[in-house]
Amino acid sequence: MPAFKRDAPLAPLDVRGSTFAWGSRTYIMGVINATPDSFSGDGTGDDVDRAVEQARAFAQAGCDIIDIGGESTRPGYSPVSESIERARVIPVIKGVRATTDLPISIDTFKPSVAGAALEAGADMLNCVWGAMPGIIGIAAATAAPLIIMHNRAKAEYEGDVVAEVIESLERDAGDAIAAGCKAERIIVDPGIGFGKTAEHNIEILGRLLEFVARLHHPLLVGTSRKSFIGKITGLPVDQRVFGTAASVALAIASGADIVRVHDVAAMRGVVDVADAICRGSLRAARV
Repeated sequence: MPAFKRDAPLAPLDVRGSTFAWGSRTYIMGVINATPDSFSGDGTGDDVDRAVEQARAFAQAGCDIIDIGGESTRPGYSPVSESIERARVIPVIKGVRATTDLPISIDTFKPSVAGAALEAGADMLNCVWGAMPGIIGIAAATAAPLIIMHNRAKAEYEGDVVAEVIESLERDAGDAIAAGCKAERIIVDPGIGFGKTAEHNIEILGRLLEFVARLHHPLLVGTSRKSFIGKITGLPVDQRVFGTAASVALAIASGADIVRVHDVAAMRGVVDVADAICRGSLRAARV
């Protein structure tokens, strides 16, 4: 059961001594929420030591990227100021950077936070509101890899949700390139759970092959502990590890390049087995 192969291979991405050879294996992004109100229940709040220890555990479990965010984006979240967000993430980034050489991404849509995070030791920008001008400007100026996620204020679509999300990501990637970002340093994310109903999420996950076929950028998929899993299983957020595992394995079978997860140690095994099956080699998981 080989994974879907693109018509043309993607150029590898080098970040802080790590080479992401797209198509060779699936990479794991571990989530650290430096917030008191994370939907997933694992927010570290203002406990920097706890966040750093979490990052250390992620690294030991085989994580490839550590994603740090300081503002919850759960449904109905309360926005925070730039100063509060910076105060949450900068000490964590500095602490994690002192602990590991793994690439760090900053999960923000605020340009000032993004810039401060890069200065503190982050390497990548992860924008949950697509190609925002300030963010893509920083990505272009610094050559930082840019993750563009699809989002929408309301879960309303005129027609085919998959087609609309793909077209939106195409436009955003084009805007980023026009602003000076290198195409090979752009990663796209369909935004599971963001501006979408459970039915939309399931439809997108069932048709990920279309994203891989149409978007000539690495594909990041984040299903971890999301509410659509709870709707399917009836389980609370802290009991969705098996539902997450199923969605991760199926995303890999459909060509996902990066999976964003909270339970890195558990998902490491899931990714290794899925890679061995889908990429046709026992060594595909650990190269």
